[in-house]
Amino acid sequence: MKLPRLVRALACAILVIGFLSSTGSAADAKAAAGRKVAVVVSTLNNPWFVVLAETARDRAKELGYEATIFDSQNDPAKESQHFDNLISSGYRAVLFNCTDAKGSIANVRRAKAANIPVFCMDREIEANDAATSQILSDNYSGCVALGQYFVEQVGETGKYIELLGIVADTNTWNRSKGFHSVVDRFPGLKMVAQQSAEFDRSKALEVLEALLQRNPDIDAVFCGNDAMAMGAYQALLAAGKAGKVKVFGFDGADDVVKAVAEGKIAATVMQFPKTMARAAAENADKYIKGERKFPQRTPVAVELVTKANVKKFGDYGRK
Repeated sequence: MKLPRLVRALACAILVIGFLSSTGSAADAKAAAGRKVAVVVSTLNNPWFVVLAETARDRAKELGYEATIFDSQNDPAKESQHFDNLISSGYRAVLFNCTDAKGSIANVRRAKAANIPVFCMDREIEANDAATSQILSDNYSGCVALGQYFVEQVGETGKYIELLGIVADTNTWNRSKGFHSVVDRFPGLKMVAQQSAEFDRSKALEVLEALLQRNPDIDAVFCGNDAMAMGAYQALLAAGKAGKVKVFGFDGADDVVKAVAEGKIAATVMQFPKTMARAAAENADKYIKGERKFPQRTPVAVELVTKANVKKFGDYGRK
């Protein structure tokens, strides 16, 4: 009779161990799921956004989270698929750079309905009741300063072309409005063309090449971001006009900061992608730990970068 009792005892012990093991595994899996943060960015085709995404990911990791980057490739449909994925996969927060100021609102609201807070960085969504917070560059003021420098460099008379960014992005219009709030006060400065190049370097090259055929005697090109500024410079170089036509950008990308130092680009405006990305990750951490009060929009100051002060800047910020 002793053997069966021993067998029964061993069997019970095995069952208890198995139960504890499975319970532990479930708890571990739940804990792991609770540490997942998504970084959803508009595109990784631009080095500036790579810095934004990687800084957000790395800061989230420093705070103890498993962070994954999702590239929307400037495609609202891909962005929507990313949100489907992260909502179904138990992510706790989203650090978000949108593709469309209006179109992306629905994705943010879907995440909010699933109790997943969204923290926007750099690009704004046009809603006050969807994202938990939005960390945004002061684009308008930055382009007011750029517009003033534009007039100093070009003079009060001349012809120029404006390359706009993505038309569905509020940054495009905030920058354009800030620039024009200054430049339009000088009737001798004539904008002979305004066209979107979608914040893309290759597109800017193509667009400006075509515009130069119709407007060969321009004095300057104002570009809504640095990728387009570099594309514009390439078009001017190919047309033999580099150095004769002044190019102005916006972002503070490393290659453009170097081009400002070399005199190829007249000026840019330094945004601080690392500052915005870290702030978004830290807000997400605070939210997960229980904080619920965040400003809907937090502006991040920007700085004009010219040949006179370019030595102060590098690596997507101040040295």
